Amino acid sequence: MPPIAPNLTGPEPGCLQIATRAREVPQPIVLVAAAALIDIDGRVLLAERPADKPLAGHWEFPGGKLHEGETPEAAVVRELKEELAVDITESCLAPFTFASHSYDDFHLMMPLYLCRVWKGTPTPQEGQRIKWLRPIHMNRLQMPPADAPLVAMLRDFL
Repeated sequence: MPPIAPNLTGPEPGCLQIATRAREVPQPIVLVAAAALIDIDGRVLLAERPADKPLAGHWEFPGGKLHEGETPEAAVVRELKEELAVDITESCLAPFTFASHSYDDFHLMMPLYLCRVWKGTPTPQEGQRIKWLRPIHMNRLQMPPADAPLVAMLRDFL
């Protein structure tokens, strides 16, 4: 079989326009880390964003912004303790995938970790609601644009 020749004509015109626009309008990058807590039945925990936050009412994977000098894993451990009163260790986090999404005024980068082991019962600490759902049912909920594409990956994996 002959080797596959690289595409020497360049990217499709639409791709070129998007790439050019991204270079012309730089956005600050916000680093966020999140976890998909998976229970013994293969359900994943989602948390509803509170009314006082952007995208209120959307369902997301729990997590949050990294503090200065903090690793994504440490941020997940801290955020899940603060938001859900559960204790996890970094060694229980398995890197799964990531989201890269441009919002109007920033670009979000979010690694998503899988976690099947934690101590405590997830209990909302910040006024949010939580739900355990199988990934096949997650598309029924409104999710932030960065989180929504991750659902299909979870569905295929679990």
